Amino acid sequence: MPTDIIQWFPGHMAKTRRLIGENLKNVDVVIELLDARIPLSSRNPEIMKLVAGKPLITLLNKASLADPAETEKWVRYYTGEGQICLPFDCITKKGTDKLLAAVREVLADKLARYRDKGMSGRRLRAMVVGIPNVGKSSLINLLGGTKKAKVENRPGVTVAPQWVTTKEGLDLMDMPGVLWPRFDDRLTGENLALTGAIKDDVVQIETIAIALCHRLRTRYQDLFAARYKLSPAHFDEAVSDYDLFLTIGRKRGFLVSGGEIDEERTANMLLDEFRAAKIGRITLDVFPTKGEA
Repeated sequence: MPTDIIQWFPGHMAKTRRLIGENLKNVDVVIELLDARIPLSSRNPEIMKLVAGKPLITLLNKASLADPAETEKWVRYYTGEGQICLPFDCITKKGTDKLLAAVREVLADKLARYRDKGMSGRRLRAMVVGIPNVGKSSLINLLGGTKKAKVENRPGVTVAPQWVTTKEGLDLMDMPGVLWPRFDDRLTGENLALTGAIKDDVVQIETIAIALCHRLRTRYQDLFAARYKLSPAHFDEAVSDYDLFLTIGRKRGFLVSGGEIDEERTANMLLDEFRAAKIGRITLDVFPTKGEA
């Protein structure tokens, strides 16, 4: 992948950072959403610095799309850092009860003080943060029981903070998603592009899809082969990721005049099927081995 994706950043980052800083004093707890398919790449280090000092609950959202065994490892990893981390899924609603219980747990002392002062009905406030397209608005609509936050399967939909009231005595502030100015490595940029955190129209879609072919042949070869009817010969070392990409386009019949492969159509299909878990439940971030965590 060309390095230009690593240098891409959204123009509203500074504004969102300022909004978080200005509104942090108005909330009791921060709910951080990570993408369960990229639990490391989707954690914005700048947000972590901004919310330091506030109780934090981390959700690995879109868990129904991720490799469950890998999600379990990442939950243990973040829990081991002394924070609350839960698998979550806005589509299946799995984890909702545990999230609400976790909010009450981290704010137990504050709730006790409210009770002692006869203010047991006082509402709690949470700020929901995370990168673009990670599911913040979906979470708020799920807990709020209504579609008050605008939701689309693309980044950059939420452009200003929104307050939503829930039936659980919890008010939620939806913040715009924010990426950081520069990604530390190539894989982080690829992961964010593959999962849709970076808009498709600002990256080379074919290059991203070829990177996906490399990840799948390396880590999820059985799922990859089953979905696209690939034989062991297709995974020979002599077969490049690009060759494999073209093979898939040919098998799907994505041809243009002259018998050439329609690379854009092939790339869009691969990314759409990965994002919808049609290839299988896949986690892109490799869990660190002992000594690397």
